[in-house]
Amino acid sequence: MAFSHNFVQISSTDVISRIEARERLKEVMDGVVADHQPVVIFRQETESVVMVSIADWHAIEGTLHLLSSLKNSERLRSAIDELNARGGTGRSLTKS
Repeated sequence: MAFSHNFVQISSTDVISRIEARERLKEVMDGVVADHQPVVIFRQETESVVMVSIADWHAIEGTLHLLSSLKNSERLRSAIDELNARGGTGRSLTKS
């Protein structure tokens, strides 16, 4: 996502000022949704905030839920390790 001013990039996260976010709100929101990249809105007077798309937020919440149980987290890690060790098999999804 490209911004004309007041823009900083930290790793893959864009950081813009509160003023820039307000002036370009639609563009910022559209970019967050299209790029699936969060944007940090920096506020000098108080804590900054992060804007993410609702789809990405639901994915984050789902991941946190799956990892909230130690037992489930260990099962997932084991399954990922097994998949990586054996290479896995690609399959097509079909509707029944």
